[in-house]
Amino acid sequence: MKSLPYLNHDPQAAGPQYLEDLATAYWHSEALFTAVELGLFTLLESGGKTPREMAGDLDLHPEGLRRFLQALCALGLLDRHGETYFNTNISRRFLVRGGEDYQGDSILWRKNIQPNWRSLDGCLRQGGRVNFARRDEEPQGLIRRMRTYSRAMDCVARVKVKEIVPFFAGAPLAGEILDVGSGAGAVSAGFLEHFPGLRATLMDLPEVLDYAGELLREKEYYHRCHFCPANILEPWPVPAGRFDLVILSNIVHAYAQTEMVKLLDRAAACLKEDGILLIHDFFGEHYPQKAALFDLNMFVNTFNGRVYPAGWLKEQLALRRLHTTELLPLASDTALLLAGKSPAVLRRLCLDPGARLAAAIKEMGFRSVSPIPAEAVQVVEWAHLRCRFGCGSYGKPHCRPDSLTPGKTRAMLGEYTRCLLLAGVPPTGDFQRRVLQAEKVAFKAGFYKAFALWAGPCALCDACATDGICRNTRDARPSMEGSGIDVFATVRRAGHNLRTLGDQGEFIKYFGILLLE
Repeated sequence: MKSLPYLNHDPQAAGPQYLEDLATAYWHSEALFTAVELGLFTLLESGGKTPREMAGDLDLHPEGLRRFLQALCALGLLDRHGETYFNTNISRRFLVRGGEDYQGDSILWRKNIQPNWRSLDGCLRQGGRVNFARRDEEPQGLIRRMRTYSRAMDCVARVKVKEIVPFFAGAPLAGEILDVGSGAGAVSAGFLEHFPGLRATLMDLPEVLDYAGELLREKEYYHRCHFCPANILEPWPVPAGRFDLVILSNIVHAYAQTEMVKLLDRAAACLKEDGILLIHDFFGEHYPQKAALFDLNMFVNTFNGRVYPAGWLKEQLALRRLHTTELLPLASDTALLLAGKSPAVLRRLCLDPGARLAAAIKEMGFRSVSPIPAEAVQVVEWAHLRCRFGCGSYGKPHCRPDSLTPGKTRAMLGEYTRCLLLAGVPPTGDFQRRVLQAEKVAFKAGFYKAFALWAGPCALCDACATDGICRNTRDARPSMEGSGIDVFATVRRAGHNLRTLGDQGEFIKYFGILLLE
């Protein structure tokens, strides 16, 4: 999806165009709001449609719809082939109702808070929020608004927790979670899915927890959830020193400093000696533009909410004798602070991006994933010769004779500092596809130099082209042994046991290498 132009410009180097882009930024959001409200992306998920077909389904005028679809294509939300329109990948993943990562409820909640933004001038004169809910609002109306907010935050949290859980891959969690102001419980749900030894206490207002129970009732981990109705600004009805993980997700920005200090006191008191406090929120140190705008959003939409600097929070946690990590940015617009009663607790976490990547790749089905320095990869002359003269596949289309020479392999390894040794099992094609997927995951995680070498002749395609010219160069990769790598020596350096097979029926191990940087 194309980003807003003004986010890519230096204001000092720009001019009138920058100001115009700022002034028309709401055009983007209004187009998105309307498309989500119409259910247009959900309609297209079953297959491409023409403007006339969509107009009939949505009761719209074909000509007006055609112009609207053109704008959605320009925004990167739709693609067009001839007269037929399709969802793009981002729309397919996030804007189709019923999808795992559906964000429509979160998007429409942001439309619902627009009226308060129109009162920004009044807020600036008053020094705080001026647009309040009606005093005569019926309880059912309040409950509906609370559920709408919880549903919106749940959409966001389901995506965010996928970025959060990998930090804990090195510290297998078990025991008790306390999710404070949990909303619909999506953050706890992510931990419960990954760590079967965990149980979660969700603490929020009764109306919110009723909705959370409805959402979670069909989940296999529902029996590991306990619902604790409470106003978190009042004393918490939970035991001190009981919890292995206390979660404050999107809570800090909702309160004034005096309130926040009390919440941090209670959160610290609930931790076990080896427990971890997780604070997930917006921080100006991570994403200054979004944090500043979100702070304004708190200004016009809450009584006293604001975005706090990470430095202030770290000072507050230190006063409670908690050790903290540095600010841990997520790939999106928020970040984490993790705290514990001793530094040893935090050392168990996957704070290094490479460690988090290794943990994520391990979950793809490899028997093991071992970080090793690039210099530990042993390159020898005889391995290439053994490949050429000792393998019946050499020179065939699926085992190209122009693979990397030992000299080229050494030169390539000189441009990397670390890599991952991936261990798996047959079948060969499945292992190689998994290695390819690991390379793609690494690239998307920011390791743009990621490159994989695998085991054995290529087994991706059912049959190779008879002329020996590969038709799948996008996915083909060299083998370790064909590139001059002494697999036995390299694997043993990484601490694995590896020996030659004495019988054809013995257990086979496959190894690949993922070069990272």
